[in-house]
Amino acid sequence: MPSLVPDTEEQPPTSRYAHQIISPPQAGACCFSAMEWLETPQRYDRWVFQYRRCRRCGFAVQVILSEILDAASITRLRVG
Repeated sequence: MPSLVPDTEEQPPTSRYAHQIISPPQAGACCFSAMEWLETPQRYDRWVFQYRRCRRCGFAVQVILSEILDAASITRLRVG
């Protein structure tokens, strides 16, 4: 799954959501309480995901919310 979040120490953290989010490579202590959801969940292939970003340090992460099962997988779950 492609990500908008390159982790780098060479550029300052920035949020140009929907195009690119530049994030520090590691979460800071502030991330526990300062994370916010960006926009709405998105779908890629079989996954629903959304980005979270720290309002203080700029750390960002792609969070997988759920998997979209195909018809064959749903049938196996019902029969199994």
